Formats: sequence, structure tokens, C-alpha cells
Amino acid sequence: MLSGQRPVHAMLRHSAGQAYDELIRLAERGPLRTRGARPVVRDIGWFVPREGAIEAFARIGAGDRLRAMAFRLERGRDLRWRCTAVELGGPR
Repeated sequence: MLSGQRPVHAMLRHSAGQAYDELIRLAERGPLRTRGARPVVRDIGWFVPREGAIEAFARIGAGDRLRAMAFRLERGRDLRWRCTAVELGGPR
């Protein structure tokens, strides 16, 4: 989706609220698209601010760029985890 390898609608049932809208906006720009090598997760981390919520980050290598992605997951009443917020930092 952000690399152009999957359609953004694949995240529809895994996201809620404005997170899906933000994924659509990000996917239009294709921030992780590269020629040749596929994006690779370099590092991950997380914080549990309360039960039923996880705030996480990933450092993603895309070609010669390193990007930071932050997202929030929340467990719904149906016990499924959904992305409720997402941000993607610029290249470094």
C-alpha cells in the first residue's frame, strides 16, 4: 500500500476512523516506493499506554532512505485489533 505493492483497501477492515483516510492520503504519494529493493523494517518498538491500546513505531529502509512510521492499535469490543492512527516521518 505505501510501497505500491498492495492496494490501500486491503487495510479497510484493519483500520478505524481517520486512520484509513490517512492511509489513503499517504498511499497516493507512495512514500515507500523504490526501484529495485523492497522496503525493509529495520527496527520496531512499542508502548502500552493502557490496556487495549498499543502505540508502536517502525523504522523502514526504502532504497537509500530511512523512514519512521508511528501507529496506534486499539482492541475493539469484538477483540480485534485495528489501526486508529498512523503517521509517516520524512526521509533521513
